Amino acid sequence: MELYCLESDSAVLALPDPNILHDDRVLQSLLTIEDRFLPQCCYFQRVQKDIQPYMRRVVAGWMHEVCEEEKSNEDVFPLAINYLDRFLAVMPTRKSYLQLLGAVCMFLASKLKDCRPLSAEKLCMYTENSITPRELLDWELVVLGKLRWNMASVTPNDFIEHIIRRLPIPKEKLAMVRKHTQTFIALCATDDRLAMNPPSMIATGSMGAAVCGLKLDHSDQRLNRDNLTYLLAKITNTEVDCLRACQEQIERVLASSLQQGRQCGQDSSIRGGSKAREQQDQSSTPTDVRDVNL
Repeated sequence: MELYCLESDSAVLALPDPNILHDDRVLQSLLTIEDRFLPQCCYFQRVQKDIQPYMRRVVAGWMHEVCEEEKSNEDVFPLAINYLDRFLAVMPTRKSYLQLLGAVCMFLASKLKDCRPLSAEKLCMYTENSITPRELLDWELVVLGKLRWNMASVTPNDFIEHIIRRLPIPKEKLAMVRKHTQTFIALCATDDRLAMNPPSMIATGSMGAAVCGLKLDHSDQRLNRDNLTYLLAKITNTEVDCLRACQEQIERVLASSLQQGRQCGQDSSIRGGSKAREQQDQSSTPTDVRDVNL
């Protein structure tokens, strides 16, 4: 009898484990170890001489577009940004290597979090072949060495399920709140001013912004801004004032992002990304990323 392996076009994900989500020790362990995976310093002042904050924002935006175009797992982009920040905090890097570093970080994060990791060849295509697969593989070892092979970072996404199940959110709204929270977390990852905040604070601030934005307090007063902030702070053992300031900063970043989007009048898809598979000579790297490389 012949056995056939039937491959599905869509990823098959495991269901959440209630034994993990309902055990408070898991959340406490995440809170205990999360600081180990923060950048060691504000690297623009202490480490990096050639790279400026706007360059990091440009490359982070490009990384997000690649992950969206490839429909990567939601955990890939925040994890890749964590690798990027941790590397830049310990290793002076020339700006001409910044996009290569971003590609390597996505390469590593997708191996850890995606059932179908990004290939070296495809990542090179998204840089308009400004890097080679050999360079990417060589830099993979450099990044692993500088991060001491400590790649299982705690990211804001790790806190989402632990927080959301402790909030009085109607079941029919859970999926919407979860999706909006993930969007806020991805937005935070593109902004260097939030890079030094602990993942738990980014997660709670993002969820607070998501719940307030969806106006769920209309159906439950426990979800109004003040009550929600106190409840979120209690869940993650965070200072209320710090959490409130973080949420306000996240909302400002969102407002700024929306304003820039209206000014540009462009969508967030990669230029030529969907056509690059059919026409290899078409650029798939945004102009601003190429400017950083110069």
